[in-house]
Amino acid sequence: MSTSGSFSIKPDTPFSLAAAAAFGFGPRTGRPRPGAGASAGEMRLAFVTDDMAHHAGVHLTQGPDGAVSADVQTDGDLEAAWRQALRVLSLDRPGAAWAQVGSRDPVIGQLQDEHEGLRPVLFHSPYEAAAWAIISSRRYRSTAAVIRERICDELGQAFTLAGERVSAFPLPSRLLAAQSLPSIPQRRIPWLHAIARAALDGTLDPARLAAMDPAAAITRLRELPGIGPAYAMLILARATGVTDVLTFSEPRMPEYVAHFYSLGPGPATVEQLAELSQGWRPFRTWAAVLLRVAGDRQGLPLAA
Repeated sequence: MSTSGSFSIKPDTPFSLAAAAAFGFGPRTGRPRPGAGASAGEMRLAFVTDDMAHHAGVHLTQGPDGAVSADVQTDGDLEAAWRQALRVLSLDRPGAAWAQVGSRDPVIGQLQDEHEGLRPVLFHSPYEAAAWAIISSRRYRSTAAVIRERICDELGQAFTLAGERVSAFPLPSRLLAAQSLPSIPQRRIPWLHAIARAALDGTLDPARLAAMDPAAAITRLRELPGIGPAYAMLILARATGVTDVLTFSEPRMPEYVAHFYSLGPGPATVEQLAELSQGWRPFRTWAAVLLRVAGDRQGLPLAA
Protein backbone atom coordinates (compact mmCIF):
# COMPACT_ATOMS: atom_id res chain seq x y z
CA MET A 1 0.00 0.00 0.00
CA SER A 2 1.35 3.39 -0.96
CA THR A 3 1.95 6.07 1.65
CA SER A 4 2.88 9.72 1.29
CA GLY A 5 4.76 12.30 3.29
CA SER A 6 6.37 15.72 3.06
CA PHE A 7 10.00 16.61 3.66
CA SER A 8 12.17 19.71 3.44
CA ILE A 9 15.84 20.66 3.55
CA LYS A 10 17.65 23.99 3.59
CA PRO A 11 20.95 23.53 1.66
CA ASP A 12 23.97 24.91 3.48
CA THR A 13 25.22 26.69 0.34
CA PRO A 14 23.37 28.09 -2.69
CA PHE A 15 21.50 25.35 -4.55
CA SER A 16 19.30 25.67 -7.62
CA LEU A 17 16.57 23.12 -8.23
CA ALA A 18 15.93 24.80 -11.57
CA ALA A 19 19.56 24.11 -12.53
CA ALA A 20 19.12 20.49 -11.44
CA ALA A 21 15.95 20.16 -13.50
CA ALA A 22 17.75 21.48 -16.57
CA PHE A 23 20.87 19.40 -15.96
CA GLY A 24 20.05 16.60 -18.40
CA PHE A 25 21.18 13.48 -16.56
CA GLY A 26 20.99 9.86 -17.58
CA PRO A 27 17.96 8.97 -19.66
CA ARG A 28 15.69 11.58 -18.12
CA THR A 29 16.15 15.32 -17.88
CA GLY A 30 13.66 15.96 -15.08
CA ARG A 31 12.67 19.17 -16.82
CA PRO A 32 10.06 21.42 -15.25
CA ARG A 33 6.50 20.78 -16.38
CA PRO A 34 5.49 22.24 -19.78
CA GLY A 35 4.83 25.93 -19.52
CA ALA A 36 6.87 26.38 -16.37
CA GLY A 37 9.87 28.63 -16.63
CA ALA A 38 13.29 27.69 -15.32
CA SER A 39 12.63 29.89 -12.31
CA ALA A 40 9.76 27.62 -11.30
CA GLY A 41 12.16 25.40 -9.40
CA GLU A 42 10.19 22.19 -9.86
CA MET A 43 11.23 18.60 -10.52
CA ARG A 44 9.59 15.17 -10.65
CA LEU A 45 11.36 11.88 -9.99
CA ALA A 46 10.07 8.31 -10.14
CA PHE A 47 12.44 5.47 -9.31
CA VAL A 48 13.15 2.04 -7.88
CA THR A 49 14.10 2.45 -4.24
CA ASP A 50 17.51 1.34 -2.98
CA ASP A 51 16.06 -1.79 -1.37
CA MET A 52 15.18 -2.93 -4.93
CA ALA A 53 11.72 -3.96 -3.74
CA HIS A 54 9.62 -0.78 -4.00
CA HIS A 55 8.99 2.31 -6.09
CA ALA A 56 8.86 5.97 -5.14
CA GLY A 57 7.62 9.15 -6.75
CA VAL A 58 8.91 12.52 -5.59
CA HIS A 59 7.69 16.01 -6.49
CA LEU A 60 10.27 18.65 -5.56
CA THR A 61 9.89 22.41 -5.33
CA GLN A 62 12.14 25.21 -4.11
CA GLY A 63 10.97 28.25 -2.20
CA PRO A 64 12.28 31.82 -2.26
CA ASP A 65 14.38 31.12 0.84
CA GLY A 66 16.23 28.31 -0.98
CA ALA A 67 14.60 25.48 0.96
CA VAL A 68 13.82 22.38 -1.10
CA SER A 69 10.53 20.66 -0.29
CA ALA A 70 9.32 17.26 -1.44
CA ASP A 71 6.07 15.36 -1.53
CA VAL A 72 7.00 11.68 -1.51
CA GLN A 73 4.83 8.71 -2.48
CA THR A 74 6.05 5.15 -2.02
CA ASP A 75 5.01 1.63 -1.14
CA GLY A 76 8.25 1.38 0.82
CA ASP A 77 10.04 3.45 3.45
CA LEU A 78 9.24 7.16 3.12
CA GLU A 79 12.39 8.49 4.77
CA ALA A 80 14.60 6.14 2.75
CA ALA A 81 12.97 7.37 -0.48
CA TRP A 82 13.58 10.98 0.60
CA ARG A 83 17.24 10.23 1.36
CA GLN A 84 17.59 8.63 -2.07
CA ALA A 85 16.14 11.73 -3.72
CA LEU A 86 18.68 13.83 -1.83
CA ARG A 87 21.47 11.64 -3.21
CA VAL A 88 20.14 12.04 -6.75
CA LEU A 89 20.38 15.82 -6.32
CA SER A 90 23.75 15.63 -4.48
CA LEU A 91 22.06 17.27 -1.51
CA ASP A 92 23.18 14.46 0.77
CA ARG A 93 26.61 16.13 1.06
CA PRO A 94 27.34 19.51 2.71
CA GLY A 95 28.24 22.12 0.12
CA ALA A 96 30.67 24.15 2.22
CA ALA A 97 33.65 21.93 1.40
CA TRP A 98 32.78 22.15 -2.31
CA ALA A 99 32.76 25.95 -2.04
CA GLN A 100 36.23 25.75 -0.50
CA VAL A 101 37.50 24.02 -3.65
CA GLY A 102 36.45 27.10 -5.57
CA SER A 103 38.26 29.31 -3.08
CA ARG A 104 41.49 27.39 -3.68
CA ASP A 105 41.13 27.05 -7.44
CA PRO A 106 40.15 30.28 -9.25
CA VAL A 107 38.97 28.42 -12.36
CA ILE A 108 36.59 26.22 -10.40
CA GLY A 109 35.53 29.24 -8.36
CA GLN A 110 34.64 31.22 -11.46
CA LEU A 111 32.66 28.32 -12.92
CA GLN A 112 30.84 27.88 -9.59
CA ASP A 113 29.83 31.54 -9.81
CA GLU A 114 28.74 31.22 -13.43
CA HIS A 115 26.70 28.09 -12.66
CA GLU A 116 25.52 29.08 -9.21
CA GLY A 117 23.72 26.41 -7.28
CA LEU A 118 24.62 23.60 -9.69
CA ARG A 119 25.48 20.23 -8.20
CA PRO A 120 25.77 16.91 -10.07
CA VAL A 121 22.43 15.23 -10.71
CA LEU A 122 22.77 11.46 -10.52
CA PHE A 123 21.04 8.40 -11.87
CA HIS A 124 18.42 7.15 -9.44
CA SER A 125 20.60 4.14 -8.56
CA PRO A 126 23.47 2.01 -9.88
CA TYR A 127 20.80 -0.51 -10.95
CA GLU A 128 19.07 2.03 -13.17
CA ALA A 129 22.40 3.37 -14.46
CA ALA A 130 23.54 -0.14 -15.42
CA ALA A 131 20.23 -0.88 -17.14
CA TRP A 132 20.53 2.41 -19.02
CA ALA A 133 24.01 1.37 -20.17
CA ILE A 134 22.54 -1.75 -21.79
CA ILE A 135 19.55 0.07 -23.27
CA SER A 136 21.54 3.01 -24.66
CA SER A 137 24.58 1.16 -26.01
CA ARG A 138 25.11 1.95 -29.72
CA ARG A 139 21.97 4.07 -29.84
CA TYR A 140 21.28 7.77 -29.99
CA ARG A 141 20.43 8.98 -26.51
CA SER A 142 17.04 10.30 -27.63
CA THR A 143 16.13 6.92 -29.13
CA ALA A 144 17.26 5.07 -26.02
CA ALA A 145 15.22 7.42 -23.82
CA VAL A 146 12.07 6.58 -25.78
CA ILE A 147 12.77 2.85 -25.44
CA ARG A 148 13.36 3.17 -21.72
CA GLU A 149 10.13 5.10 -21.36
CA ARG A 150 8.23 2.31 -23.07
CA ILE A 151 9.76 -0.23 -20.69
CA CYS A 152 8.79 1.97 -17.74
CA ASP A 153 5.21 2.29 -19.02
CA GLU A 154 4.80 -1.45 -19.63
CA LEU A 155 6.66 -2.95 -16.66
CA GLY A 156 7.26 -0.18 -14.15
CA GLN A 157 4.98 1.84 -11.90
CA ALA A 158 3.28 5.12 -12.72
CA PHE A 159 2.90 8.02 -10.27
CA THR A 160 0.82 11.15 -10.55
CA LEU A 161 3.08 13.90 -9.26
CA ALA A 162 1.51 17.36 -9.01
CA GLY A 163 -0.90 16.51 -11.80
CA GLU A 164 1.55 14.80 -14.14
CA ARG A 165 2.07 11.11 -14.83
CA VAL A 166 5.64 9.87 -14.40
CA SER A 167 6.63 6.21 -14.79
CA ALA A 168 9.41 4.50 -12.85
CA PHE A 169 11.70 1.77 -14.14
CA PRO A 170 10.70 -1.86 -13.41
CA LEU A 171 11.76 -3.56 -10.20
CA PRO A 172 14.66 -6.00 -10.71
CA SER A 173 12.33 -8.95 -10.05
CA ARG A 174 9.96 -7.74 -12.77
CA LEU A 175 12.82 -7.16 -15.21
CA LEU A 176 14.23 -10.60 -14.48
CA ALA A 177 10.88 -12.22 -15.28
CA ALA A 178 10.54 -10.47 -18.63
CA GLN A 179 11.43 -12.66 -21.61
CA SER A 180 11.16 -9.78 -24.08
CA LEU A 181 11.25 -6.01 -23.81
CA PRO A 182 10.09 -3.26 -26.18
CA SER A 183 12.71 -2.57 -28.89
CA ILE A 184 15.44 -4.46 -27.01
CA PRO A 185 17.32 -7.04 -29.13
CA GLN A 186 16.88 -10.54 -27.78
CA ARG A 187 20.62 -10.94 -27.26
CA ARG A 188 20.56 -8.06 -24.73
CA ILE A 189 17.81 -9.58 -22.59
CA PRO A 190 20.27 -11.87 -20.72
CA TRP A 191 22.44 -8.81 -20.08
CA LEU A 192 19.53 -6.97 -18.44
CA HIS A 193 18.69 -10.12 -16.49
CA ALA A 194 22.26 -10.15 -15.17
CA ILE A 195 21.86 -6.50 -14.12
CA ALA A 196 18.64 -7.41 -12.30
CA ARG A 197 20.32 -10.32 -10.48
CA ALA A 198 23.24 -8.09 -9.49
CA ALA A 199 20.79 -5.56 -8.07
CA LEU A 200 18.99 -8.23 -6.08
CA ASP A 201 22.15 -9.80 -4.65
CA GLY A 202 23.54 -6.45 -3.50
CA THR A 203 26.33 -6.11 -6.06
CA LEU A 204 24.88 -2.78 -7.21
CA ASP A 205 24.16 -1.41 -3.76
CA PRO A 206 25.22 2.26 -3.90
CA ALA A 207 26.74 2.38 -0.41
CA ARG A 208 28.73 -0.80 -1.05
CA LEU A 209 30.13 0.49 -4.35
CA ALA A 210 30.91 3.91 -2.89
CA ALA A 211 32.86 2.34 -0.01
CA MET A 212 35.01 0.20 -2.30
CA ASP A 213 38.38 1.17 -3.72
CA PRO A 214 37.43 2.77 -7.07
CA ALA A 215 39.62 0.41 -9.10
CA ALA A 216 38.08 -2.61 -7.37
CA ALA A 217 34.57 -1.25 -7.93
CA ILE A 218 35.27 -0.70 -11.63
CA THR A 219 36.63 -4.23 -11.94
CA ARG A 220 33.55 -5.65 -10.25
CA LEU A 221 31.18 -3.67 -12.46
CA ARG A 222 33.00 -4.73 -15.61
CA GLU A 223 32.20 -8.34 -14.76
CA LEU A 224 28.60 -7.58 -15.70
CA PRO A 225 27.82 -8.44 -19.33
CA GLY A 226 27.60 -5.44 -21.61
CA ILE A 227 29.38 -3.12 -19.14
CA GLY A 228 32.70 -1.83 -20.47
CA PRO A 229 35.11 0.57 -18.77
CA ALA A 230 33.24 3.74 -19.73
CA TYR A 231 29.90 2.47 -18.49
CA ALA A 232 31.49 1.06 -15.33
CA MET A 233 32.85 4.51 -14.54
CA LEU A 234 29.46 6.04 -15.34
CA ILE A 235 27.77 3.75 -12.82
CA LEU A 236 30.33 4.42 -10.09
CA ALA A 237 30.74 8.18 -10.57
CA ARG A 238 27.20 9.11 -11.54
CA ALA A 239 24.98 6.81 -9.49
CA THR A 240 26.54 6.08 -6.10
CA GLY A 241 27.06 9.56 -4.68
CA VAL A 242 30.86 9.43 -4.60
CA THR A 243 32.47 12.87 -4.81
CA ASP A 244 36.15 12.17 -5.39
CA VAL A 245 36.40 9.59 -8.18
CA LEU A 246 38.00 10.82 -11.38
CA THR A 247 38.98 9.20 -14.64
CA PHE A 248 41.47 10.87 -16.92
CA SER A 249 39.76 9.26 -19.90
CA GLU A 250 36.52 11.19 -19.31
CA PRO A 251 35.26 12.28 -22.76
CA ARG A 252 36.03 15.94 -23.54
CA MET A 253 37.77 16.53 -20.22
CA PRO A 254 41.31 17.03 -21.66
CA GLU A 255 40.04 19.63 -24.13
CA TYR A 256 37.86 21.43 -21.62
CA VAL A 257 40.58 21.56 -18.97
CA ALA A 258 43.05 22.92 -21.53
CA HIS A 259 40.56 25.66 -22.45
CA PHE A 260 39.56 26.76 -18.97
CA TYR A 261 43.08 26.57 -17.56
CA SER A 262 44.70 28.17 -20.66
CA LEU A 263 47.13 25.30 -21.13
CA GLY A 264 47.64 25.67 -24.85
CA PRO A 265 46.11 24.73 -28.17
CA GLY A 266 46.11 20.97 -27.53
CA PRO A 267 44.25 18.91 -24.94
CA ALA A 268 45.58 18.62 -21.40
CA THR A 269 47.95 15.75 -20.79
CA VAL A 270 47.36 13.05 -18.19
CA GLU A 271 50.15 14.60 -16.14
CA GLN A 272 48.51 18.04 -16.27
CA LEU A 273 45.13 16.59 -15.33
CA ALA A 274 46.64 14.66 -12.44
CA GLU A 275 48.36 17.78 -11.08
CA LEU A 276 45.40 20.11 -11.46
CA SER A 277 42.90 17.66 -10.03
CA GLN A 278 44.78 17.44 -6.74
CA GLY A 279 43.38 20.88 -5.96
CA TRP A 280 39.84 19.60 -6.51
CA ARG A 281 39.98 17.01 -3.72
CA PRO A 282 37.76 15.79 -2.14
CA PHE A 283 35.40 16.80 -4.94
CA ARG A 284 37.17 15.69 -8.09
CA THR A 285 33.96 14.11 -9.39
CA TRP A 286 31.99 17.30 -8.87
CA ALA A 287 34.74 19.40 -10.46
CA ALA A 288 34.81 17.15 -13.53
CA VAL A 289 31.02 17.43 -13.86
CA LEU A 290 31.17 21.22 -13.53
CA LEU A 291 33.87 21.47 -16.21
CA ARG A 292 31.87 19.17 -18.50
CA VAL A 293 28.67 21.17 -18.06
CA ALA A 294 30.46 24.49 -18.60
CA GLY A 295 32.29 23.25 -21.70
CA ASP A 296 29.19 21.71 -23.20
CA ARG A 297 27.13 24.84 -22.68
CA GLN A 298 29.83 26.95 -24.28
CA GLY A 299 29.96 24.58 -27.22
CA LEU A 300 33.72 24.16 -26.95
CA PRO A 301 35.32 22.33 -29.89
CA LEU A 302 37.06 19.01 -29.41
CA ALA A 303 40.52 18.16 -30.69
CA ALA A 304 40.55 16.70 -34.18
